Amino acid sequence: MASHYPLPFDPIHRAAQIWQDRIGPAETMAAVTNVMRVQQILQSAVDGALRPHGLTFARYEALVLLVFSRQGSLPMNVMGQRLQLHPTSVTNIVDRLQADHLVERTSHPTDRRTTLVAITEAGRHRQKTATVALIGINFGLVGLEDAQTAQLTALLTQVRRAAGDFTEPK
Repeated sequence: MASHYPLPFDPIHRAAQIWQDRIGPAETMAAVTNVMRVQQILQSAVDGALRPHGLTFARYEALVLLVFSRQGSLPMNVMGQRLQLHPTSVTNIVDRLQADHLVERTSHPTDRRTTLVAITEAGRHRQKTATVALIGINFGLVGLEDAQTAQLTALLTQVRRAAGDFTEPK
């Protein structure tokens, strides 16, 4: 979200001009600084939409992942891989969701070393109502037409692929 007192100028554009004058080409610095600022704006909007539902974005993503799974459950290690999180982070997320009765841990039927996380009916309901809230604010992404959003997604996906975030071919 924008601050309550928006600046009468674009500070990133101004910084890029100064960078250009004093350091050199400013395109990459300006792009990265814009991405970082947009991330703050999106995070604030998403947090605001999820807060009334008692969720963080990480917990919301975990619920969505479970809803999308065939059985409504996944092994914890698979959740970590799909969410691209460290096992400790997954454990903390699942602990909070379990405390809120949105998921439950169960034993894997064939592998005693594996713990499954299963979404509860309360978890399904919470995920649905939170999704309505996020869609209602367009996940905080405002100011773009549909084609621009698709272009932005494609560009950011290129950066993620080049950084080794995933290996799927283009």
